[in-house]
Amino acid sequence: MSEIEAGTRPEKLGIREVAALAGVSHMTVSRVLNGHPNIRPATRQRVLDVIRELDFKPNSAARALATQRTQRIGVIVDSSVEFGPTSTLRGFEVAARSSGYSVSSVAIQDDASLTPEAAVSYLIADGVDALCIVAPRSSSVSALRRISIDVPVLVLKAAKDPNFLTVSVDQQLGTTLAVDHLVSLGHRDILHLAGPLDWLEARGRERAFHTRIEQWGLKERAIVVGDWSADFGYDYAAGLKGVPEYTAMFVANDDMAVGVVHGFHERGIRVPEDVSIVGFDDLPLSRHFLPPLTTVRQDFHALGMKAMEVLRAALEGRDIPQRSKIPSQLVIRSSTAPPRSS
Repeated sequence: MSEIEAGTRPEKLGIREVAALAGVSHMTVSRVLNGHPNIRPATRQRVLDVIRELDFKPNSAARALATQRTQRIGVIVDSSVEFGPTSTLRGFEVAARSSGYSVSSVAIQDDASLTPEAAVSYLIADGVDALCIVAPRSSSVSALRRISIDVPVLVLKAAKDPNFLTVSVDQQLGTTLAVDHLVSLGHRDILHLAGPLDWLEARGRERAFHTRIEQWGLKERAIVVGDWSADFGYDYAAGLKGVPEYTAMFVANDDMAVGVVHGFHERGIRVPEDVSIVGFDDLPLSRHFLPPLTTVRQDFHALGMKAMEVLRAALEGRDIPQRSKIPSQLVIRSSTAPPRSS
């Protein structure tokens, strides 16, 4: 029978009482509670057994004093209206909660008066242990470089960065898969409808597209720069006169792609008979577009969870790569087919 079962349960429950019953220091209990890796398995289990028997729930303020951490992560979202950033934030929040962290988030593009510098100051004043930047524009990242930040910072972007940890879905892989799919169908003239090039993901896809087109020795066309919206895709396609010379389009996101399909339909341009279209993101509705959209799937939930995993490792002093990538996947549906006969 354990000491607790024998009726010696302490009236006051705190880290020191748990430590006394487990026969360890209070700092060891604190390390166990915060998932520190350098604890012997037998010691960790002994502490966890006492915590379970006492039904001990650590006071967050006390834990913050003991660890010099608040168990809170700050997230800056450049836009909270797009599907990708919203889904990534949800995945991040799920992973944070399961790790014992809370999340404070700020959307800066939705509030023109809130600069990246002000957002960082707000979150640091809130006592966050680390920062995560979701869906960043290049201007936001440049602003971060001008700020002295004393907590780990992770940016969701594909390119390696000497100043920040980075996690991303592999944009180059996704773009390469899209182009290669169109080439395998026989397309040799492909237009790229890009997202706004201040967005790092849009820039990454645009560069990867040109690289792959050059590698295949295909016709180089000037890109069209959009704004992520279905309205832009519709306006572009509806404004065309006649069937375009190109036989395929690689569109930087599914929203613009569905707008293009709509605009083409009103002009009597058939998808995929006249123009094949590949999107990017794999929105939940993409399989229900007419025609169902061939697209590059990004696992935004996994991206958010990976970002939290990397930040937690950084906070716990574990070795982590400066750059982490999640693979993308091509999903082939009915919006792509061999090119029309000339």
